[in-house]
Amino acid sequence: MKRTESLYKRHRFPPVIIQHAVWLYHRFNLSARDIEDLLAERGIEVSYESIRLWCIKFGSKYAKRLRRRHQGYGDTFFIDEVFVKIQGKQQYLWRAVDQDGEVVDVLLQARRDGKAAMRFFKRLLKAHRGKPRRVVTDKLRSYGVAHRELMPDTIHDTAQYANNRAELSHQPTRVRERGMHRFKSTYQAQRFLNAHAAVYNLFNLGRHLISAKHC
Repeated sequence: MKRTESLYKRHRFPPVIIQHAVWLYHRFNLSARDIEDLLAERGIEVSYESIRLWCIKFGSKYAKRLRRRHQGYGDTFFIDEVFVKIQGKQQYLWRAVDQDGEVVDVLLQARRDGKAAMRFFKRLLKAHRGKPRRVVTDKLRSYGVAHRELMPDTIHDTAQYANNRAELSHQPTRVRERGMHRFKSTYQAQRFLNAHAAVYNLFNLGRHLISAKHC
């Protein structure tokens, strides 16, 4: 209890309102101004600037808690990278999801060479606490370099269309990117994407948890 109180110390609004505002921001395609209006309808008068600062301060803390409570990922990783333009410079957003659509990790990097692939694969091994049984990628040579160096015993599938799951997993990020009128900096983008991935996983009901009659 003391830990919770210290986290929200000197904040005028109670924790439940702060938590709700941050959850709205990361769960839905809403701006801070949108959330300001939604709270105002409930008689809660808070400025969009306060909401923006709450998201910056608490988003990463909530995401860290969610990752600690996560039950673990599957044994197959689908990996892909897409272009993201930030402040006029081209960056690469690397993403890995498992067979149930859970986001294993996201990482913004300036390159997509062998060193960048190695860095991302090391993060995946740390998140998974071991090597996956199978990784699925496109035919980018950088993936082959990282695979040979870090997980040579893992099956590496580069078949055409096999990686569609990873490519489709970028869509929620693209929606948020448009809603935010592009990311403002690499640091801001990485901070948001970490929190967004954790919240996405929280609401991602894996197919293995759904009975056949509901499919």
